[in-house]
Amino acid sequence: MTFILHIETATKTCSTAISKNGVLIDIIEEHPENYIHSEKLTSNIQELTKRNQIAFKQLSAVSFSSGPGSYTGLRIGSSTAKGICYALNIPLISIPTLQVYDICARKMGVRGNVCSMIDARRMEVYSCISNGIDVLKQTSPDVLDEDSYLRFDPLTVVGDGAFKVKNIWSHRKIAFLFDVTLSSKYQVELAYKKFNNQDFENLALFEPNYYKEFQTTQTKNSKKLTK
Repeated sequence: MTFILHIETATKTCSTAISKNGVLIDIIEEHPENYIHSEKLTSNIQELTKRNQIAFKQLSAVSFSSGPGSYTGLRIGSSTAKGICYALNIPLISIPTLQVYDICARKMGVRGNVCSMIDARRMEVYSCISNGIDVLKQTSPDVLDEDSYLRFDPLTVVGDGAFKVKNIWSHRKIAFLFDVTLSSKYQVELAYKKFNNQDFENLALFEPNYYKEFQTTQTKNSKKLTK
């Protein structure tokens, strides 16, 4: 019997879930205006296990949304996940945050190319593009303009960075999913698959993917430049 604890703290969402054999059992999540991870994450985990009568020693693994995203959120989520894994001597499973957005979009029925996008600052985002089978553009921190990722159109953009490009990409074949928030429940199936494949992180070396370097994206008349 495989019980996995799932943690999502890459954005302001504070979300924890428990699954059994790849099926969601229960979830606690909050979507506040401010970051509450330091105050609520551990208490929510305790509440989640208590109300489902699952002892910590029954956990088989912990999955963690590993970034990119909020530095503070990722640091708190990572330290909590690693602390539980060390204490129980169980594996840590890393789930890329933008892949969680992509899973969410697919479950909403989106097909074709999906650009998962997290807001950074100004016109900077963290993004990844997938067609549902292959990754077409690996996760990278980019500075966007009106022609960024043009070769991947038509696109569906999902994530809190979608608002940033709504106007400058209005002339293109692009759909936007604005009301989508990250949730630990979208980690469940992939985490169970990774568990069965023993695709685990090295606890001593693992760090979230903070991604601090930004690049301008290639347009029709420019080359990539390091900012």
